[in-house]
Amino acid sequence: MSLHADLRRITAPDIAAKKGVVPIVSLTAYHTHTAAIADPHCDFLLVGDSLGMVMHGFETTLPVPLELMIMHGRAVVRGARRALVVVDMPFGSYEESPSVAFRNAARVIKETQCGAIKIEGGSRMAETIHYLTERGIPVMSHIGLTPQSINVMGGFKVQGREKAQWKALEDDAVAVAEAGAFAVVLEAMPAELAARITRKTPIPTIGIGAGLNCDGQILVMEDMLGLSPQVPKFVRKFGEIGAAINGAVQAYAEAVRDGSFPKPEHTYAMKSPSKKA
Repeated sequence: MSLHADLRRITAPDIAAKKGVVPIVSLTAYHTHTAAIADPHCDFLLVGDSLGMVMHGFETTLPVPLELMIMHGRAVVRGARRALVVVDMPFGSYEESPSVAFRNAARVIKETQCGAIKIEGGSRMAETIHYLTERGIPVMSHIGLTPQSINVMGGFKVQGREKAQWKALEDDAVAVAEAGAFAVVLEAMPAELAARITRKTPIPTIGIGAGLNCDGQILVMEDMLGLSPQVPKFVRKFGEIGAAINGAVQAYAEAVRDGSFPKPEHTYAMKSPSKKA
């Protein structure tokens, strides 16, 4: 029997089919064990280039190389069994031309075995999205606040706060949908604008700081777990894992220093000598 018959992983078309049917749940994931924890609850996991800031201490996502995305992508795919895994294309890996984008995206798909890639940009990336999807690579788009463009935007700024900006963002969403993207992330924009885009766009909208009326939501896992020291306004902390880790590390340090750890039950005993006949 073909191994394909046993696969039950969610696919890009499955995500597209959820528009208007059921809210889409997503989180970022950067390593195997958190991917395994999130996998049963999420429709897709995003290996975001935000890992450069969250995991590696960069000030922005711009320094993240393709090789780092592939390494973390492999780890997440190993941990996830059900959710679609989407891997971000980092800055400089797709903007030059559709053919360069395809070469790098194909490498990501082959080396990580993820189910889709994500690229930032609306109308300006429509040609590339079409080129990729025509060649078998599912693409998730990302518009609004696009972190790879912060040097042009002047920082991490909310987009679309003035109605004069709405048409360009609406046109971006329509353009990526027509180009073949299966979903579009809407980041840091007024909820009213995100709702308009969601109504006008035939593909699912995934909100992050874009209000309730998107087709789905995504957050950085470390932000919603309370692991990040500073989080954007749109983040709700669903846990305080950072405080729990701090307490556990403090208790461990105290136990080592006062001699209460390790105890005999944490120690290996010698083997009993064998008896001679």
